[in-house]
Amino acid sequence: MSKPNASTLLSEESCAAIDRWIAKYPPDQKQSAVMGALSVVQEANGGSLTTELMDAVADYLEMQPIAVYEVATFYSMYELKPVGRHKLCVCTNVSCMLRGSDDIVAHLKNKLGIDFKETTADKKFSLKEVECLGACGGAPMMQIGREYYENLTPEKLDEILAKLD
Repeated sequence: MSKPNASTLLSEESCAAIDRWIAKYPPDQKQSAVMGALSVVQEANGGSLTTELMDAVADYLEMQPIAVYEVATFYSMYELKPVGRHKLCVCTNVSCMLRGSDDIVAHLKNKLGIDFKETTADKKFSLKEVECLGACGGAPMMQIGREYYENLTPEKLDEILAKLD
């Protein structure tokens, strides 16, 4: 039995999106598109990566699977297990900590009934602790999807969560 390859695991849309990432680099350096490719595949898979999908990316980019695994396990934006529809990435680094991220984290944990690296029973929210997200002037802050939420308070958190489907 042969293992699945990129052509059987990656959709036509995913391949086209990966090709756009590849086009940003010199032809002999297509492996440089690995981060973009992992993001495309993760999004297409509902927010997480599997070993088979990482192998498909390696195959597509003509690189060793271990090199793809190294990238996926090093960067915090990649998830190796399923996450909720909304991944709440809360910064707990120095600037956010000094401006109250401990209170924000406690409020989220209490409200959602989960800890970091956990997902609510309804699969709506996952809670993730992250280092600096580069918005120290708006600390404490978090990221949900591609949106940043700054100057957080428990009340502001409740408003944000209530608007998410």
